[in-house]
Amino acid sequence: MLNPLIILAIGVAVVIGMIVVLRINAFLALITAAIVVSLLAPGELSEKISRVAVEFGGTAGKIGVVIALAAVIGRCLIDSGAADRIVRMFLRLLGEKRCAVSLMSSGFILSIPVFFDTVFYLLLPLARSMHRRTSKSYVLLILAMGAGASITHSLVPPTPGPLLIAAELGIDLGMMISIGLLVAIPTAVVIIFFVNWLSRRIEIPMRPLASGVPEPEPLSDEKLPGLLWSLMPIILPVILISANTVAKTIADRPDAGAAAKQALEVTSVIGNANLAMLLAAAVAIVVLWRQRRPGKEGLARIIESSLMSGGVIILITSAGGAFGKMLEAAQIGPAITKMVVGEAAGQIGGMSMLFIAFFMAFLIKFAQGSSTVSMIATSGMLAPLIVSKEVLGYHPVYIATAIGFGAQCGNWMNDSGFWIFAKMSGLTEVETLKTWTVTVSTLAVIGFLFSVLFAYILPLV
Repeated sequence: MLNPLIILAIGVAVVIGMIVVLRINAFLALITAAIVVSLLAPGELSEKISRVAVEFGGTAGKIGVVIALAAVIGRCLIDSGAADRIVRMFLRLLGEKRCAVSLMSSGFILSIPVFFDTVFYLLLPLARSMHRRTSKSYVLLILAMGAGASITHSLVPPTPGPLLIAAELGIDLGMMISIGLLVAIPTAVVIIFFVNWLSRRIEIPMRPLASGVPEPEPLSDEKLPGLLWSLMPIILPVILISANTVAKTIADRPDAGAAAKQALEVTSVIGNANLAMLLAAAVAIVVLWRQRRPGKEGLARIIESSLMSGGVIILITSAGGAFGKMLEAAQIGPAITKMVVGEAAGQIGGMSMLFIAFFMAFLIKFAQGSSTVSMIATSGMLAPLIVSKEVLGYHPVYIATAIGFGAQCGNWMNDSGFWIFAKMSGLTEVETLKTWTVTVSTLAVIGFLFSVLFAYILPLV
């Protein structure tokens, strides 16, 4: 049998080679790597291909429904004007003088159920309009907007990366949401000061849109849904899932009474991520119907197109889950443990695991470009090393946040997000490296340091 570390190197090389060199879709790259690793790993030859499909299905079963419904929610938020209403709420709350904070807050909230590129497309016209109206630094506005969206994109489910990390590491979804937000909020506070500092040192004008495309005119307030209805598809699943986590924590206490256990029975149903997201999607569809009256055929087209985009994400994340499980079958975990801490080691404990998680995610991200692929691969590699909170000295959710931030670090030309930021904002490649790459890498390091800090002062063990 091959050394597990050689199998790991072959698997990572297949992923990076197919995505970066051959420009093949991430799904094909990950499923190919999973099959290659499975063939090289121990086990019955007759089962080496079928187990890849089994693990693919297992991962899809965990995250597929949530991602599909998140895609529907995101599309409905955009088309109904609910997302625009949330942005305007922050503007009125914070005022035009703090418009950068408003854009960051909007990106921060919207990127929880909506994919990063969609959030960027939505907010960019608002940033351009705000620059014209207030003369605030264009660089400041677009960096604040993008940074806010980037933070929650890598930390807070139901976006695919953190959703799969939670599934791989066995972390309760409510805990992932709660601690993801706990670490994300101070990171956002610090990074807004950083982008203020950076924008004062880099002057880049706002350039006209390509090909003379006219600037889109924002809708009037009368055409937008109410604030409560706009927020409901976002806050409803967070409340329901978090309620289940709280009920589970209380019911697990030795002195828990019958009432606590009965409450858990209820919250385990309504707080299940699949049902919570289904209810949120239903609300989002109702809001879209009330505001736009698209008709039955129009509504069907909107939902179908959103499910098609979500389907691609499900395929990629499920293939990544299968890849991670095949790495586990190849005994990668024990091999890494032996390499890092020696023959006598059981499991890696202490803060060293956080640093390993961050740097491993960073290296994979830097090499192949996709944050989601980085989160998938890293969590799959590290899952076998984690046994209990007692061994680590803190809850494994902090490993998840370290992976999430590591997968944001080193955002450069092999990342689609880099090109979305550059082309949509009208910046050159060099300008994007000086602004976007520096900002996202800085927020990744800051967020990682907050993860370490909270793991120390709030270990949850």
